[in-house]
Amino acid sequence: MKNRWFSVMAVVLLLAVAGMVLSLTGCSGVAAADVQPVSVNVNSQQGIWVNGQGKVTVTPDIAYISMGVSAQAATVTEAQAQAAAAMDKVIAALKSNGVAEKDIQTQYYNIQQLTRYDNVTQQSVVTGYMVSNSVNVKIRDVGKAGVIIDAVATAGGDYTRINGVNFSIDKPEQYYAQAREQAMADAKAKATQLAQLAGVTLGRATYITESTSSPYVPYPYPIKAADAVQSPTTYITPGEMDVTVSVQVAYAIQ
Repeated sequence: MKNRWFSVMAVVLLLAVAGMVLSLTGCSGVAAADVQPVSVNVNSQQGIWVNGQGKVTVTPDIAYISMGVSAQAATVTEAQAQAAAAMDKVIAALKSNGVAEKDIQTQYYNIQQLTRYDNVTQQSVVTGYMVSNSVNVKIRDVGKAGVIIDAVATAGGDYTRINGVNFSIDKPEQYYAQAREQAMADAKAKATQLAQLAGVTLGRATYITESTSSPYVPYPYPIKAADAVQSPTTYITPGEMDVTVSVQVAYAIQ
């Protein structure tokens, strides 16, 4: 009899617990089977993405001249001696025209064996040696570039080699700042128009990246020493160059 009583009480307790669970679920208003995981999709490309460009045209104030000497002789010793003597005169001419020691940098030094092919013996025959020595010279007064080239050509004579000229800007930071302002204004104008066309409100910038161009203008062709001495003063003009900044900007939309 007692065992039967305990069995009945156990069933009653189980039913009561089940009823409480059902009651709590019902009060929440959401059935257990109705609960679904929430997925949040974040797209880093949301918003308005635009590119902006800025450009400032500047007259270069620095000239770089690649110059040096080249000598040929039957032996290395002779070629070296000739090249060294000519280079000493070239360096002296540079310094006498206001070029500082720090603005003269060795760029290239080479000793090359010269040969010819003998059709009889079918072998290469050494005919001599060539010694070349080149420096890169920074001219801080662009207006003196032609005068300096003439002085070097005169000092080095037939050993002189002028390999080329290019131009740059000594302190381009202020021009980059101007071009950057133009680039950001360009990007903002484009984004504003796109927002108006799309019927949305333009928000703040959320991403910005920048790329710049180096202010460097190469001379179109090398200058030969012979060209430098044909006229009273070699004509060298820096022309103009562009400092450009490009930006990519992402704007939020509201």
